[in-house]
Formats: sequence, structure tokens, C-alpha cells
Amino acid sequence: MEKLHDVSGIEGRFETGHVNLSVFRFDDEMVVTPILARRVGHDSPMMHLRRRQTDGMFDRFTAHVEELWSRGRDIREAGQDAQA
Repeated sequence: MEKLHDVSGIEGRFETGHVNLSVFRFDDEMVVTPILARRVGHDSPMMHLRRRQTDGMFDRFTAHVEELWSRGRDIREAGQDAQA
């Protein structure tokens, strides 16, 4: 079985400064799951966003995620640290 980090075209980053948000982006669509206080992931809402206008919710989440992405570490690096 092939591991996800070995699949070409898939990228993942790990950022410890900001928690409680999972984002999966596919071109002009994204799935956002904000983890709410005192809740576990499966009890949190999931939003399916589509880009429909400039500076709408999709673009705002994109800017937020790009900021976090720029500070994050590649998931392969984070995995190597955990194994060391």
C-alpha cells in the first residue's frame, strides 16, 4: 500500500502555531473544518466552500491558509522528527 506522502501531487504541511482548523483545497473548492472549543473533530462543523466571487469567504480562507502554509513544515519533515 502506498503512503499518502509518497503520492506525487499531494502536499501537506504541519504548523504548530495555529491549531483547530483542517482545510482541504481542490482548485476552486475547499472543505474547512474548524475545531470548536471543548469539542473533538468529529463533533465540529464541516463547510464545503466554492469560489463564487472575489474576496468572498473562499478567498478569505485561502489567504488565511496560505499564511499558515508559509509558516508550516512539510509533513515528511514532521514525520521524521517524530521517528527520531
